[in-house]
Amino acid sequence: MNKLKQRWGITSNWQLTVILIVFAITGSTAGKVTSVLTKLIIPESSGWILHAVAYIVIVFTIYPIFLVFFGRIFGESEFFGPFARKIIRYTSFGLLYKKK
Repeated sequence: MNKLKQRWGITSNWQLTVILIVFAITGSTAGKVTSVLTKLIIPESSGWILHAVAYIVIVFTIYPIFLVFFGRIFGESEFFGPFARKIIRYTSFGLLYKKK
């Protein structure tokens, strides 16, 4: 746990606990919402490849949004704002987010 605290620049165990809870809630919510959206957008008769590609695109789109949303609810927006921008930068290959 100390390695995570050093890497993320946090000092208290409470802050680490809150951050891990936010990651858990965000992952669960993003997975569930993505599953529902994929079923609404792509018919099951389209095949598993199209379904899988749509799932990946949707989850990479909504995960950073949920991360910032739940981070703000739990009072850790200073941590999750830059974290979400980093995720967007890596997943969009720099097309959507340009570093200043």
